[in-house]
Amino acid sequence: MSIPAIELMTALRSGQSTSPRLTWYGPDSERVELSGRVLDNWVAKTGNLLQDELDAEPGTRLRLDLPAHWKSAILALAAWQLGMEVVFGDAEAELLATADPGPGAALGAFDAVLAVALPALAMRWPGELPSSVLDYAAEVRSHGDVLMPHVAPEASRRAVRSVTGAEHSHGGLLDGFAAAPADGVRLLVPAGNGLEAALAQALGAWHRNGSVVLVHPEVTVTEKLLADERVNGG
Repeated sequence: MSIPAIELMTALRSGQSTSPRLTWYGPDSERVELSGRVLDNWVAKTGNLLQDELDAEPGTRLRLDLPAHWKSAILALAAWQLGMEVVFGDAEAELLATADPGPGAALGAFDAVLAVALPALAMRWPGELPSSVLDYAAEVRSHGDVLMPHVAPEASRRAVRSVTGAEHSHGGLLDGFAAAPADGVRLLVPAGNGLEAALAQALGAWHRNGSVVLVHPEVTVTEKLLADERVNGG
């Protein structure tokens, strides 16, 4: 069964697939640009990691204990393509993706934990990890470039549960949860507004054949940045 998240990724990899879809400005002069094709490749690899290594399936809950970041967006898109539910804050979940896999991440509250190193060039987690924690950066590249869900996702299942308690199904993900910017927008998304807000804005932009410039709170948004990136919304 096709759901909106699957249809969205099909559109991003097939229509103007070499155009920028997600551009990240991070600390230490980081700039990461993902075209539709590259974004889809990351999402496919991540989805395959989730279902092959962590037994994710429709209805499995993934808590994203992460800031607004390009890797957070990829994890959310991968989860939605598998029919999973993305949750935030301290909501209960089977799986946890976190940039802070301290002792609390290994206490048995989750079936599995992903440690997500945020620096753009990180090939693995910088340091030791508990044996129960999987290193996202070290594992994701070995997975397949095409995502085929093992179990067909269902449109009626929950896709998002917000920190306010609001819920959105997979069928209503793009019409309910996603924001509604102008068609073809190049949207500035401040990461400081939080991951949930960033995902809603990004989904809305991509749904309307647009793209996103996601900017870390420590990065100053200058007129030059806006002009260089051709931002026309935000």
